This record gives sequence, structure tokens and C-alpha cells, in this order.
Amino acid sequence: MALASSLQKTASKLVSKFGGTVAVITVSAGAYNTSAGAITETTTTLTIKGVLDGISTREVSGLVQATDKRLTVAAVDLTAVPTTADRVTIGGIVHQIITVEKIEQDNQVIIYTFTLRA
Repeated sequence: MALASSLQKTASKLVSKFGGTVAVITVSAGAYNTSAGAITETTTTLTIKGVLDGISTREVSGLVQATDKRLTVAAVDLTAVPTTADRVTIGGIVHQIITVEKIEQDNQVIIYTFTLRA
């Protein structure tokens, strides 16, 4: 447990030092609006630091495209568990989260890695 806590703090410090500013938009489904015929959504925006990378050619598959990006964020910087329904804004461009991967130690998430598509 102490190792996981130390790793979480270290990950947050490293991402803060080497990452850029990103906005993680958590999307929650709201109530069904019968007159509009749609489900409203509630969004919560959290500005944090994240490390952005490109996708390597060997990672391209049916789900991952060559133009996608990979974003790494420290788990302790997030207030909610991210899902593919959420979005990320980087430099004014909104990206859809395609995949969410996590690295854990002792059942505690240290970092999340998102595959993003603009």
C-alpha cells in the first residue's frame, strides 16, 4: 500500500513537470427529455497536466488509427474514473477517448493512458 501511494505521488509530479495542460471532460447521462426526444448530458471539466504522444505504426489496428494520440495522466489528478464516454480538450481541440488503459500497483491505479481521436 505504501508503494502504491509513493508511485501515485511520483507519477503526479512527473506528469506535472513534463506534461502540458489538458481538460478532461467527464460526461454523465442525464434525464430523458420527452419533448426533445433525447437524453441530456451533464459535463464536468477538470484541468490537469498530461503527457501527449503519437501512436506508433505497430499500434495501428482496427480500433487504433495512425492519426490517434496517446495521453498519459496521473490517476490521483482525476476526480472520477475515466470512460470512453468522456472527452479531452487539448489546445482547443476536443478529442474522443477511444480506449482507457490503466497501470496499477496493489489494486490502486497509478496512471491512466487514453487513446484519443480528434
